[in-house]
Amino acid sequence: MSADRRGLLIILSSPSGAGKTTLARRLMEWDESLSFSVSATTRAPRAGEEDGVHYHFTDEAGFKGMVSAGEMLEHALVFGNYYGSPSGPVRDAIEEGRDVLFDVDWQGAQQIANSSLQDHVLSIFVLPPSIAELRRRLISRGQDSDEIIAGRMKKSWDEISHWDGYDYVLVNDDLDTSFERLKTIVSAERLRLKQQPGLTDFVRGLQAEFNDEEQS
Repeated sequence: MSADRRGLLIILSSPSGAGKTTLARRLMEWDESLSFSVSATTRAPRAGEEDGVHYHFTDEAGFKGMVSAGEMLEHALVFGNYYGSPSGPVRDAIEEGRDVLFDVDWQGAQQIANSSLQDHVLSIFVLPPSIAELRRRLISRGQDSDEIIAGRMKKSWDEISHWDGYDYVLVNDDLDTSFERLKTIVSAERLRLKQQPGLTDFVRGLQAEFNDEEQS
């Protein structure tokens, strides 16, 4: 990955079942330089989880210290444990021209969009084509009980109601079409002027070359 451009902080949000996870996986297959942000958490590691790979494991005091020092892009208390996104690794990736994916809800997206890295944020919300289709997708997974599905459906409307806080919205009525649109969005955002700091020196070089020709 060339460092001639800044990396993007790509946020993908959606209600459960809208296709966000599949789109993120396809995006990473399309460009293997993409990586997911590794979250920090105060919960204990589960079997097979490695520190720094699956999560950055820390205690509550350490986590709150990072928050107080402004070292978290976003954070939340979930079922008694803190989760958050450390800003340091993301900032390093952006400076090196590498894009970082975030799978967060609207609250996390809002915190990141208001963070010190807001100039490099690309936020995308994925909508289902209908509520009936959203329910069908959740049921077809075969992973959740009726009670859990009902809870996800109840939560989905609150998530959908924040659709207009994002840069782009994709209605995922066809996965292949949505993925093509997602690639187009990412490709275009990579070319924004603010993502290409090297252009300033390049244009200065063109100006110098032009002046040399004028003087010769």
